[in-house]
Amino acid sequence: MWRMTPPAATATSEGRDPGRVPEAAGLRGRVAVVTGASRGVGRGIALGLGEAGATVYVAGRTVEEGASAARLPGSVPTTAADVTALGGVGIAAPCDAGDDRQLAALVDRVRDEQGRLDVLVNSAWGGYERFTDGSEFNPGPFWEQPLGLWDSMHRIGVRAHYVTSALAAPLMIATGGGLVVSLSSFAGQVFVPPVPYGVAHAAIDRLAQDMAEELRPHRVASVSLYPGLVLTESVLANLQYFEDQPNRETPLFVGRVVAALAADPEVLRHTGRWLVAAEVAADYGVVDEHGRLPASNRSQFHRSDGSPV
Repeated sequence: MWRMTPPAATATSEGRDPGRVPEAAGLRGRVAVVTGASRGVGRGIALGLGEAGATVYVAGRTVEEGASAARLPGSVPTTAADVTALGGVGIAAPCDAGDDRQLAALVDRVRDEQGRLDVLVNSAWGGYERFTDGSEFNPGPFWEQPLGLWDSMHRIGVRAHYVTSALAAPLMIATGGGLVVSLSSFAGQVFVPPVPYGVAHAAIDRLAQDMAEELRPHRVASVSLYPGLVLTESVLANLQYFEDQPNRETPLFVGRVVAALAADPEVLRHTGRWLVAAEVAADYGVVDEHGRLPASNRSQFHRSDGSPV
């Protein structure tokens, strides 16, 4: 299990090589699928799993650099190559998470080539394209938002998470256990506009919780994970809007958190819960590639009645 002495929440971990992978992290021999892994948090998670030695199927739509509809860097082959460079086995698996047949073919491929699946990370997401595709940004109330925003966030967010998990579950059960991580955020607990965003995240949390009930007897854990402000390609392209938020996470940091969970033989203790990435990191002693442990952003969020989350 990946467990080291937790560092202070606001300080650099002294005496630790931030580029070194803890020997106990070993996920060698484990097989993972990460959706939405061309870039962003999904890419970081694929790298974190690869750094720990896992075989990672890198699933995403972008197969050539510069071909992204969002006009951002990153591609499936690039992420797969970087997974391998970090010590894992990266396998490019071009796949549209909005196409059930492609998702089924992905799971069939993993079954045929590996005969097992230990980790599934649902990181595919829709609706952010409007920030980078040249569309006019509208911060107004829900009745002023394009109706397609709901469809993007629920089809590629919620539905794709459900379909991928349903298709992968039999293989994970046959493997003898594993971990399903669905990316979510505090928007599932408190109001974070736009309305479709919060509703989708609440649904993802409930999906993870309810799947946990039926997967628990098979020793497959299901959790939703809340990263903080992650320095993805999209955030970096719009960093001027985040200057007042110094508490930031790197994509690889989130990947190391997922790797720590996947390496924990007692991960079932977390099943059915929503977890804050920075808090999980503190529990397992995970730091980012700069040797830092970001603080939890839990204190920034309160329910409508003012009570803490």
